[in-house]
Amino acid sequence: MEKRVAFDFEIFFTNGGGIKGEGFRLDIVGDDISDQALADYIVADMRLLMVGETKILNKQILTESHKRKAVDATRGPLLIDLSHTIENGLVTYKGLPAPIICDYLSRAESRTRYAPGTEFQIGKIEMVTNTGTYLDCPFHRFEHGKDLSEITLESFTDLEGIVISVPYTDTLAVTLDHVRNYEIRRRAVLIHTGWAEHWNTSTYYEHHPYVTAEAAAYLRDCNVALVGIDSHNIDNTTGNDRPVHTTLLEADILIVEHLCNLHLLPHEGFTFSAVPPKFKGVGTFPVRAMAKVR
Repeated sequence: MEKRVAFDFEIFFTNGGGIKGEGFRLDIVGDDISDQALADYIVADMRLLMVGETKILNKQILTESHKRKAVDATRGPLLIDLSHTIENGLVTYKGLPAPIICDYLSRAESRTRYAPGTEFQIGKIEMVTNTGTYLDCPFHRFEHGKDLSEITLESFTDLEGIVISVPYTDTLAVTLDHVRNYEIRRRAVLIHTGWAEHWNTSTYYEHHPYVTAEAAAYLRDCNVALVGIDSHNIDNTTGNDRPVHTTLLEADILIVEHLCNLHLLPHEGFTFSAVPPKFKGVGTFPVRAMAKVR
């Protein structure tokens, strides 16, 4: 059944004054809408500026036919999470220790330190930096390369993105022919192989998809901004050399490994972000990788 919301509202401006509305009715998606989402919609729809406190009053959900396009509280750019969840005991890279995630200060212990009814939790994490979905910067490979504290925000935030699909069921090697004939200059090039379906299984670590040295050189020469992959490693790990890491990081092209959910992205028309903390002397670290689909 179609739903509408009836409500009153009061909106106050940070520079003084305000406006009120009574008996407004709007179409909604689903069976309900929060006061905050409704206030956000009114502010956006009326193109209001300098908005301070907002109040939604006397809200009622009605079963009525829609009069216009329904209110959608999620309208605007769609955010898609491309990161795996990090949890206690998770093995990301075979041979490296799993993270230990525990309480430094538990809620029970905190109750002895604070006033009645007040409690906190402070967590403690011990892990290697190659955990979960992570970003590699030049210091990871080169002693005098830029570390995380020296990488500019523009290098890993809101990059124009493109997805290149190379299903692992067809081939494990992402070759030069796979990355040709695309608009990739200054873009985040995300290689979708489908390997993420094996995440956190024994299959994930062995015989995984990878980018070839020739393809990496082409990506470098095209001056891409970043290269990501939904696989265990962007390099072929059957040997001890790492030509893709070497080629890309030497050119200050960042790498993101262990992505997921790339199948949810369009081929292009999105921006990509993978933001790590600002650590000195660290060359790789977990990120919350995401895409903003326009």
